[in-house]
Amino acid sequence: MNMDLRGKNALVCGSSRGIGKAAAIEIARLGANVTLVARHITRLTAAREALDRSLGQKHDFLQADFSDPADLRKKVRGLSSSKPIHILVNNTGGPPAGPILSATTDEFELAFKSHLICNHLLVHAFLDGMKKENYGRIINIISTSVKQPLEGLGVSNTVRGAVANWSKTLAGEVGPFGITVNNVLPGATATDRLQEIISNKARKSGKSEEAVAEAMVSSIPLGRFAKPEEIGAVIAFLASPAAAYVSGVNIPVDGGRTKSL
Repeated sequence: MNMDLRGKNALVCGSSRGIGKAAAIEIARLGANVTLVARHITRLTAAREALDRSLGQKHDFLQADFSDPADLRKKVRGLSSSKPIHILVNNTGGPPAGPILSATTDEFELAFKSHLICNHLLVHAFLDGMKKENYGRIINIISTSVKQPLEGLGVSNTVRGAVANWSKTLAGEVGPFGITVNNVLPGATATDRLQEIISNKARKSGKSEEAVAEAMVSSIPLGRFAKPEEIGAVIAFLASPAAAYVSGVNIPVDGGRTKSL
């Protein structure tokens, strides 16, 4: 199986921690040069140091805030002119939790901008390079909510569904160039985001965080939360030559929790 990414350049968004950081590490282990993207410079510096440089890779980072697409566009324009990006991992922190009827229109607009709009402008920034290099992998990290909406995540459920349909449409348009587009749907993963969800549920229900976590685990056939590196491994596979004929699909990585096929 060809998993060799030596000589390839990857840009991984939201990669200063959690699933994004794990994906960056796994992609680097396959030999790619990785550009990390996130808001916090201190976390970015630490994340770059965590990457394996033993294969002679050249890793760097780009500080950007996805709530400001115009600034992101300017920053990636310079990057795309300096080197081709073969692998794009779109990954942005989820919107705040809450019922859909409690959400304001501003919350929907911000989520739509931070997720779909930024994903779209990044594709435009790097698509020509993928075509010229005859290698392109676009991987979107979204949520199992595109198959089964999650309670208490109204804004997230909405925008994740929009990204999933954007991705499927994009896969059909770029497929003739040998570029693949896929969505990874993480289940409950041991990250800061999951802890925020558990804390929020505990506060609203009056239950302890331990009780809330146990109830969540009880719905997962494998009986535990995912490790970030387990999600990262699936992302790295989709970035590899071995996944050249996988495109336009949603891949749940959720321990069997989602009830639909």
